[in-house]
Amino acid sequence: MSIPILYTSAAVVALCFLLGSLIPPRPLNGRLAGPDPQLQLALKAVRGGAWQPAANLLEAAGTDWELRTHYARHLAYSAAYDGDGWLRAWQAAAPDHPDAVLVGACARVRRAWRLRGGRVASVTSQQQFAGFHQELAAAREELAHAARLCPEDPTPLAEMVSVALGLGFPKDDMGVLWTEVEARSPHHFGAHSAALQYFCSKWCGSGAEVQEFAARAARQAPRGSLLATLPLLAWYEEVDLKGDATGLFGTPHVVALVDAALEDVAAAEGHPNLPQARHLLAYCLVRQRRYRAALEQFRQVDGYVDAIPWRYRTWGKISYRSHRSRAVWGALLTRR
Repeated sequence: MSIPILYTSAAVVALCFLLGSLIPPRPLNGRLAGPDPQLQLALKAVRGGAWQPAANLLEAAGTDWELRTHYARHLAYSAAYDGDGWLRAWQAAAPDHPDAVLVGACARVRRAWRLRGGRVASVTSQQQFAGFHQELAAAREELAHAARLCPEDPTPLAEMVSVALGLGFPKDDMGVLWTEVEARSPHHFGAHSAALQYFCSKWCGSGAEVQEFAARAARQAPRGSLLATLPLLAWYEEVDLKGDATGLFGTPHVVALVDAALEDVAAAEGHPNLPQARHLLAYCLVRQRRYRAALEQFRQVDGYVDAIPWRYRTWGKISYRSHRSRAVWGALLTRR
């Protein structure tokens, strides 16, 4: 008995292409949102105790402020969570170097948030809050020193936004800080993404405030700055993250948010925060059943999961794999 041919040759080729791009699943990197060979080499070096690669990395970033902020934050995170012997050695060798001072100040911010923990305030102890606030107060002074040493760099002020969030700066104080940020770099994505959290209802603002902030930033920004992705991020934070998005992903409003973000991402080649935007887009596109477009985003960041929405989830890596699989099979079985 002959066996019927279930697939045409074209379908087999398509199947191999789709599955070959993402399956079998590879180990997932929970520290980065996407591949960055130079940063990964520097992080490996500092975990081994060597500070010179970190210094070289920041020196190479020069006045690319987005890249400088991106690198400083990742190095600071490593110092706070993996050990800071290399950072202390760097500061001893070059105590007044702006880069060493900057990374040290950013690491203090990361240590503060580590002391607080990631749980909601109602289950966070007074001891945790005391250490958190004490570290943030010290970080505030160190960031101010870093800002004086490099008066054009927005990175210390972008990190100060996280201090403002943690210490609950009044809106007037936040307004003064934000004016200083915009004076240094008016379309700085790293600063805007931090400020968006400040204006969210879960921190110091409201749904209306964060949506207004995001919409204004998107209107004023050049294409390729990734600021057109902020309204989508604000919607995710205020609607989907709260579990209120049932049936809303396919509405014209949310489709328009995703389309605007896709246009910005298409023009943002080389932006260090591009992988972050791709993860959010991949998730939203899957929820909109636009599987081929989602698969294209997943293909660019596959193997990395330090991004929203996975970062917020207890089983983030499983959620990533689940949505990625939906994109693969959806692209195979449908025309979208």
